[in-house]
Amino acid sequence: MNLAYKTVLKPLIIILLVSFASCNSKPENKTIASKDVAQGQTGSFGDQGDGTYINPILNADYPDSDIEQVGDTYYMITSKQHMSPGMPILESKDMVNWTNVGHVFDSLSWAPEYNWDRMNGYSFGTWAGDLAYHEGTWYCYQIDYQHGLMVATAKDIKGPWSKPIMMLPKAKVLDDPAVFWDEEAHKAYVIINTAGKQKAASNKIEGNENRIYEMSWDGTRILDEGKLVYTGMGAEAAKIYKIDGTWYIFLAQWTMGDTSTKPGVKNPKNDRKQIVLRSKESIYGPYEVKTVLEKGTAFNNRSASQGALMQAPDKSWWYMHQLIQNDTIPFQGRPQCLEPVNWVDGWPIIGIDEDNDGIGEPVKQYKKPIDGYPIVAPSSDDDFSSPKLGFQWEWNHNPRNTHWSLTERPGWLRLKASKILPNEKGYGPNINEWTNNDGSDSDFWRASNTLSQRIMGITTGTAEAKFDISGMKPHQLAGFVRYGGVFNLLGIEMDENGKKHLFYMDPMAQKTKGPEITGNDLYVKTSNKSNQAIYEYSLDGENYKPFGPTFTIAFGKWTGDRLGFFSWNEKEDAGYIDVDWFTYDYDGPKAAKL
Repeated sequence: MNLAYKTVLKPLIIILLVSFASCNSKPENKTIASKDVAQGQTGSFGDQGDGTYINPILNADYPDSDIEQVGDTYYMITSKQHMSPGMPILESKDMVNWTNVGHVFDSLSWAPEYNWDRMNGYSFGTWAGDLAYHEGTWYCYQIDYQHGLMVATAKDIKGPWSKPIMMLPKAKVLDDPAVFWDEEAHKAYVIINTAGKQKAASNKIEGNENRIYEMSWDGTRILDEGKLVYTGMGAEAAKIYKIDGTWYIFLAQWTMGDTSTKPGVKNPKNDRKQIVLRSKESIYGPYEVKTVLEKGTAFNNRSASQGALMQAPDKSWWYMHQLIQNDTIPFQGRPQCLEPVNWVDGWPIIGIDEDNDGIGEPVKQYKKPIDGYPIVAPSSDDDFSSPKLGFQWEWNHNPRNTHWSLTERPGWLRLKASKILPNEKGYGPNINEWTNNDGSDSDFWRASNTLSQRIMGITTGTAEAKFDISGMKPHQLAGFVRYGGVFNLLGIEMDENGKKHLFYMDPMAQKTKGPEITGNDLYVKTSNKSNQAIYEYSLDGENYKPFGPTFTIAFGKWTGDRLGFFSWNEKEDAGYIDVDWFTYDYDGPKAAKL
């Protein structure tokens, strides 16, 4: 992000429309309409249709956001690790209602482990990035933990984007780059969490080192060795701003009151807070430091930090951030929250200072920054009538492009089965500090061309899809999947004799065999209440029967629960399924149906 303002306006007094007590009550799912705003659905989060919003405004797995404003539009990128295409792009006119408009990376093209024939990049790929617009060019910076700092560029944010240009090797950097162009000095900079990779013995401060490097003016080359500006416990996710001649660096940092648990695990004594560094002298400091956001009452003990600063047309300031995974059941992933910002003695205090200690806490419900725009949301439903795949869909690693089609049977998504990859080193998940091992040696994690989208919200949701299974071949398994940290499948398996049976598979790959299916059509429905989910099936789309147990959906491999389709073959490349349509109803905002 490259955000510079010449004045800091006096704090805008914003009226909190509802008490925290009333915010915690669940709103009814309802449809709203007015003569100025198109009809749309509201629910337990996002735009409420009454001039307020409920956090998280994007209650789904859209982590590690950065936002750049151009004209009257706000553009957001978020990370998505090993999913392809990578680095989703969303846009909004009011900071509350967001829609998908593309991805930065058409594929994770820079390393072979992300390809369909390896699927060895779980938890890596695209991490937290930085989005900037400068002199008519869009820039997206990110660090792949296994490969280093890279940048892609575009003239139009919707693409095409360039292939990534590598700028620094992984030996020097860990994660979370952020850039700034200083127009007055005609210099460009990038700040990076280098962690302990360049740490000298003389630096006795515990935690991550953050360094500022000078870049070429075109933003594609590093010009120096970097200068250390800050060290702190888990300090990362920096953003640089220059406001009224003062430099501000926003960082997320851990406060550890109990070291018996690691950062990222739920512990009331630990918190990943938002801090701000401030200097009136130089981008290199010296810096004062203040905590400006900590967890409060709105989200129990779930930490709130890491995001981007924005300004509305009325000059009020706002901050978008994620909720991190230190919750009991963060099964939806890491969602996005919007907070008001008030400037107090030159410090941006984020949210509302509940306890009058000079530090903000997140709001649950608040007045929208900008009125007059309709309720919209990221796409979900799909009838596959377009020859291009919708932006809501992402593949588990890069797909085998010869083995899926939207044109071989127009109006249907065809998923062809590839032979399952070997259960050997170099294929499927590696077990590490970011990748859980629950069923990670199961075939599902080595099955190419699994296509899915995020769940929305944490209350209730129901997804449904229609399949044509007439193209299946012996030893093929295909159907519907829910997965994030664990997977649960409901589908059809064709045996060596050509008979098709329904089956459910649990996260440890244990199968429950169901009835023989002799027809061509299969309808699958899955519903969840909080983190408990079930499957149902139908042969006519009207009469559904439950099959399989109630199961638990979970966050893992840096991914919240997802909904989608799978198809693989245990013996050979053979067979396909066709998907006619997919619908998803959830307790949250949806655009008006035209």
